[in-house]
Amino acid sequence: MSYLENIRTFVRVYELGSMSAAGRDLRISPAVTSARISQLEDHLSVRLFQRTTRSLTPTAQGKAFYGGACSVLDAVDYAEAQVTELTENPKGLLHVAAPLGVGRRLIAPHVPAFAQAYPLIDVRLRMTDRNVDMTAEGLDLAFHLGQPADSNLRIRKIADVGRVLVASPAYIAAHGHPVDGDALVKGKHECLNLRFPGASEFQWRLQTDAGPKRFRIAGRLESDDGDVLTDWALAGQGVAMKPRFEVADHLAAGALVIVAAATPPMPVQMACLYMHRRHQDPKTRLFMDFMIERIAGAIRAAESVS
Repeated sequence: MSYLENIRTFVRVYELGSMSAAGRDLRISPAVTSARISQLEDHLSVRLFQRTTRSLTPTAQGKAFYGGACSVLDAVDYAEAQVTELTENPKGLLHVAAPLGVGRRLIAPHVPAFAQAYPLIDVRLRMTDRNVDMTAEGLDLAFHLGQPADSNLRIRKIADVGRVLVASPAYIAAHGHPVDGDALVKGKHECLNLRFPGASEFQWRLQTDAGPKRFRIAGRLESDDGDVLTDWALAGQGVAMKPRFEVADHLAAGALVIVAAATPPMPVQMACLYMHRRHQDPKTRLFMDFMIERIAGAIRAAESVS
């Protein structure tokens, strides 16, 4: 088992490019991480990494060993999954990622019930609005809004999520109520953007009588956290494009109002992404089934809020 743990540690160090990052991911100390790599190198009689005080780079031998190491871990995970399926006693660690709004509103509230139903499964939920690299970050499952860039992943669609453009009554009183996308642009409305470093010029894709059309909007405020945009909209700072489920309560309370209703945003797909073999793991499939039922219900409920 110690040799297998050494291999598992090597794979995470290779993927994350750091002893300390791998140690945090595996919940072991940097000293243990370093010791496991040293033991593996002694066993193989090669150097797997070139180390300096500022960098860690895989050697040619390390690069060659990585592919085989991943195959070994995949084979072990698959074998364990087969045994777990037969015993109907799923257990192990489950790494899950989700966008902030999805994670906070649709997933995190149901994790305690899942944990109670399956007490031998440990869930690590990571929430971020950036795109995640499932391989590099060791994820079993990721919830995703939009079209995934990685075509090598399997996709299980949950629903088409309706989106709305919203602003506060205070913003509308001060700047007017834009009726469509053209009014947003011509009126130079402050549009609150969800944007990440390196993103191109921002456009909103809205539904028009002539079909989908991109509108080149502008605004002084942007963030990589969708909830921050909601807070800014509530504070009267501009117009935000939001999944309806994220702002349903604010719409019902009148704190936010739908604007540009004549050209609503295009719906966005919500799906589960997973690696080709991970769906064979009972705990991954159980978590997907458990959450999808609840997420779909919440989305349907939000669609009824005007």
